[in-house]
Amino acid sequence: MGFRHKTNSGPMLQVFMFVTCCLCLELTCAIDTLRVSQSIRDSEVLVSNGQNFKLGFFSPVNSSQRYVGIMYNIPILTVIWIANRDKPLNGSTGKVEISEDGNLVILDGQKGVVWSSNLSSSVANCSAHLLDTGNLVLQDNLSGMVLWESFRHASDSLVQRMQIITDLRTNEKNILTSWRSPSNPALGSFTATIEPLELPQLVIWNASDPYWRSGPWNGQVFIGISDMGVYLYQNGVHMVNDNPGTAYMTFTYFNASVLTYFVLNVSGILQQKLWSDGKGDWEVTWSSIESECDVYGKCGLFGSCNAQAVPICTCLPGFEPKNIDEWNADNWTSGCMRKTSLQCEKNTSVGNMGEQDGFLRVKTVKLPDHAKWFPSLEADCGSQCLNNCSCIAYAYYSGIGCMQWTDILIDVQKFSGGGGDLYIRLAHSDLDNKKDQTAIIAITIVLGFIIIAICTYFLLNWYRGRKQKCWRLLTRPRETDPGYSKQSLLKDYVNGVKLEEVPFFKFEMLSEATGNFDSVFKLGQGGFGPVYKGTLPCGQEIAVKRLSRKSGQGLEEFKNEIMLIAKLQHRNLVRLLGCCIEGEEKMLLYEYMPNKSLDSYVFEKDKSSMLDWERRFNIICGIARGLLYLHQDSRFRIIHRDLKASNILLDKEMNPKISDFGMARIFGGDQTEANTKRVVGTYGYMSPEYAMDGLFSIKSDVFSFGVLVLEIVSGKKNRGFYQTNNHLNLLAYAWKLWNEGRDLATIDPTIEDSFVETEVSRCIQVGLLCVQHSSEERPTMCQVVSMLENENVTMPEPQEPGFYTGRSAAGFAVSLDWNEDSVNGLTVTTLSGRA
Repeated sequence: MGFRHKTNSGPMLQVFMFVTCCLCLELTCAIDTLRVSQSIRDSEVLVSNGQNFKLGFFSPVNSSQRYVGIMYNIPILTVIWIANRDKPLNGSTGKVEISEDGNLVILDGQKGVVWSSNLSSSVANCSAHLLDTGNLVLQDNLSGMVLWESFRHASDSLVQRMQIITDLRTNEKNILTSWRSPSNPALGSFTATIEPLELPQLVIWNASDPYWRSGPWNGQVFIGISDMGVYLYQNGVHMVNDNPGTAYMTFTYFNASVLTYFVLNVSGILQQKLWSDGKGDWEVTWSSIESECDVYGKCGLFGSCNAQAVPICTCLPGFEPKNIDEWNADNWTSGCMRKTSLQCEKNTSVGNMGEQDGFLRVKTVKLPDHAKWFPSLEADCGSQCLNNCSCIAYAYYSGIGCMQWTDILIDVQKFSGGGGDLYIRLAHSDLDNKKDQTAIIAITIVLGFIIIAICTYFLLNWYRGRKQKCWRLLTRPRETDPGYSKQSLLKDYVNGVKLEEVPFFKFEMLSEATGNFDSVFKLGQGGFGPVYKGTLPCGQEIAVKRLSRKSGQGLEEFKNEIMLIAKLQHRNLVRLLGCCIEGEEKMLLYEYMPNKSLDSYVFEKDKSSMLDWERRFNIICGIARGLLYLHQDSRFRIIHRDLKASNILLDKEMNPKISDFGMARIFGGDQTEANTKRVVGTYGYMSPEYAMDGLFSIKSDVFSFGVLVLEIVSGKKNRGFYQTNNHLNLLAYAWKLWNEGRDLATIDPTIEDSFVETEVSRCIQVGLLCVQHSSEERPTMCQVVSMLENENVTMPEPQEPGFYTGRSAAGFAVSLDWNEDSVNGLTVTTLSGRA
């Protein structure tokens, strides 16, 4: 009996489940669409097909009232459009549905209509779609016609492809209106509109008074936003005014994957915001008001505002304060008035003709409001204004043409760049005074410059004479060098560089400067030999590198370093001051770096905390700029071949300077790579193609730089670092964390309280890009500098690093006799190095 019952109920249960699944499937497919007989309750949302936007109920901060709005589909509540701005719901019983007449409506708990789309005529079959642009459209399902859309009823936000419109022919306006307060989205007092006069511009109003304006549109930018006009153009802002009396503004950001929008906040400031995945928050990238001078008419009629000056307000040339007491009290609302009446305004009967009015040019300003456009060529614009007594100023701007002003000049602002040149009509006497003042100022400046130049000349001569006298005591002619004739390898020219151009110091002077090379003054020990601190009689501190007779390096490296570094001048390269050659003694003199080398900070636990993230990032960028100079900007293309932490010296401000050019090589202008049988460098920093095949190029240095970046970020050495469980070296460990999305776990614990997440992630990604196994995939240093210093640069995903397993690479074994001090022999057991 039980079995038969189970058999009979099975098909019914299957039918029920099938119907239920179909209904669920329909709701799932219609997640971005609301149809007749469906509704959205307080806990439900519509989500656009691309997951960018959602429509649902929300409460503003510090408020319990409920509103229906369109929001970005991100963790932080960001509302771009609200239906019931002035009619909030007091509970969570509201719902959104399509009424019988086809309107989209919001109903309260008693089914009363709180808000409606207010279609002019009834439509039987409608549906509402939330598009991935953030536009909510109400559509006739039979004809496909859009009956209503949220983009035509803006709130306080402008998203991509949305339009701010003013059409005087149809009396249509789509404007932005601020919230009343951060907790109340009701209509506020600030609005942003397009004023489609002959010269359309964006204007923000405080009630009925202008609060800010963009200046006219010239076809590419708003000319009243200083250099930010170019910024808005690059960010896809467009103004269209093809028909008289009609204009609209829209924007499309160049990177479609980036979330960005404009919002008019409660303070009347229009801001552009970009979503930062790294910070998990919005970043303000542009604001309409950044100083007091951006506020409309800050200095009153005929006044000019300059945010960099004190006081910020002055009268335009030929004008003076209307109320001097108010002006001195920093109250500029009364503005300025003309000093001298214009000649054309006087009674110019015969015999009473005076000097004709003229124009004074005021450069790089925000042009005044209320400009009138005239169809004139640039050459005729001024004369046309001069012949019209009511014309008090003119300007000519490419893309706009001739503009003229009558009656008043208001909202003039001085720009450091951009803007336009304004020609103000003045009485002839004011023009003469201005010319006299200009002449006096010019003469004063010229005389001051001459006096300063003469004083500077004598001071420089005195300083040079004193310095040359001191250096003559320290240095000597090469011909007096007792070892000069015996050192046959030291030629006058080495690859076109004269050794005689490098100052030669006396041995006894250097011995005295270093306390007879006392160990107390010893700074360190390198492959070249010991390095000592010294002080010259002139008081200049120096570092003396003394070639050890037991050193693996010799005359070739000594000569190579003189040849290369003597001609290099860059703030991130250590400066060679001279050398000493006497008998068996060979020494190099450098500028003294009080903070020694980078490795003494990065890898030392007691000192690593002295390098916070800001200093580490500056060091990384400085090394990158120094390498870029070597690879691209110096007289020769130079490959360093031994870039490592111990060869990065730090000055007193912790600025990095690349040192030790004994292993460096010069490339010709069209040479990109070379190979060698003698592989030199330091294990852990050498690129795979160099270590295995002796092939080196600028990409070899890029690989070393990448290792160095990861070491600076992590505080750990690549060589000798292995993760206990996986036997990974630093490169492989960073690569593993990157693939797992845990790249920030790479950072040195001592900088956890100071690092900037986006900068650290960018540096790790740059480091991994630089250590990729294939040299062709690695970036150039020019690209590296761009990626480090520009957050907006799109970077490729890194590929597998070279030697990423740490103990073997790409399946072949390596026998490497390494020396910590950079002179390395290399034997490849399965591949033979190229000659």
